[in-house]
Amino acid sequence: VQLQASGGGLVQPGGSLKLSCAASRATLDYDAIGWFRQAPGKEREGVSCIRRSDGNTLYLDSVKGRFTISFDNAKNTVYLQMNSLKPNDTAIYYCTARGGGCRWNRHLYPYWGEGTQVTVSS
Repeated sequence: VQLQASGGGLVQPGGSLKLSCAASRATLDYDAIGWFRQAPGKEREGVSCIRRSDGNTLYLDSVKGRFTISFDNAKNTVYLQMNSLKPNDTAIYYCTARGGGCRWNRHLYPYWGEGTQVTVSS
């Protein structure tokens, strides 16, 4: 499974961005798909994940109520709508996928896309 992320950019605090990640094919190779992020000098952390089979979602506590993840089965694409962005949301955002359910342990994800930079600054 190849993952192609897009949609990052520079936005002011309080603004919005929508990330997209297209999977290369509709296969059974993955069920959970989502996003991790890594800020300079910090560990990569899970942001949000959705399970294709049942629609269950997972969110990092600090993004709950601001970010929304969704999946378009026809396009094999996962989206992350990010609203009310804050400077500490600044990071490289990585799309990732795995078989089975969503997990916060990044080592359980075999498929990774190249990151997309999100910068929140005035």
